[in-house]
Amino acid sequence: MIRSLLAGRRWTSLRLRLLVVFALVALTAAVSASGIAYWLNREAVLTRVQEAALGDFRQEMQNRAAALPADPTPEELQRTAELMAGSSPGYSVLLVQEGKDNRQMYGAAGPDNFRLADVPKSLQNAVNDRQKTTAANDAEYHVYWQRTKPRGNPYLVGGTRIVGGGPTGYMYKSLAQERDDLNALAWSLTIATGLALLGSALLAQAAARTVLKPVQRLGDAARRLGEGELDHRLDVSGTDELADLSHTFNKTAEALEKKVADMSAREEASRRFVADMSHELRTPLTALTAVAEVLEEEVEDLDPMIAPAVGLVVSETRRLNILVENLMEVTRFDAGTAKLVLDDVNVADQVTACIDARAWL
Repeated sequence: MIRSLLAGRRWTSLRLRLLVVFALVALTAAVSASGIAYWLNREAVLTRVQEAALGDFRQEMQNRAAALPADPTPEELQRTAELMAGSSPGYSVLLVQEGKDNRQMYGAAGPDNFRLADVPKSLQNAVNDRQKTTAANDAEYHVYWQRTKPRGNPYLVGGTRIVGGGPTGYMYKSLAQERDDLNALAWSLTIATGLALLGSALLAQAAARTVLKPVQRLGDAARRLGEGELDHRLDVSGTDELADLSHTFNKTAEALEKKVADMSAREEASRRFVADMSHELRTPLTALTAVAEVLEEEVEDLDPMIAPAVGLVVSETRRLNILVENLMEVTRFDAGTAKLVLDDVNVADQVTACIDARAWL
């Protein structure tokens, strides 16, 4: 139904197409720009927070966890975890130390209830993986990190191990604040995209009006030209494609007007010639008709060798007289001095009369 309505009004369809094209272009550009901006800001924010937290955690592991004795007590482990978490608030700390009886001791501190079960297995394996030292690798253990979302909340989990049998440390930092900031940025970019889409619609409306108004004038001019107003011309302004089209239309209308005028003049001359010829032929035909009638009356007294020729002259003279009368009648109809009167006739009777006149029955 919508398609049929649009098809009924061409300018609406063209306007709609312009609006759709502008909207798609603006939407694509806005979404692309917003997506790139969001991705760059997201990476910048997360990288800054991640590097700050992991750098501080690495420094605390070197300064405090490495200072623990080879076989620390649970109290010492807990105290060190509290100092590490308290020196740079914002993340939780978990220290894991295997005692002499192969029992693991834990020291946990920080704003979150951080347990070893919260650390992904893949991260634990990477932290505990002892690597060979080479010229390119001067440490047996490194700091590893991973982003997780336990219970739908984003967290940064990092871990490393002290060389020489020291404790294994893990840090657990919430990224909820960064998530909220990024969500606010996403909403801002969404609003900006909507405003860009609205602006593109207004721009498309203005562009459509600018483009369609000359097209509508051109359509009106073409319609008036088709209705017979051959002297109608378009006012041309500017040097764009529509101005060139208007120039072409005016030249075409001028050539068409000249052509029609020439044809009308030739038609008028031809009509006048036919009328003059018809009138000129009537005078000699009148004399020929009178002579033919006299010859027809004397045909019985003429030589039998001449009688057929006289009969042919009489019949052809009458036929020529009928043709001239018909020609004059046609000129009267062309000049508008006579009107055609229509009448209902029996076609079968007319065909029968025609056949009878030719003696075909």
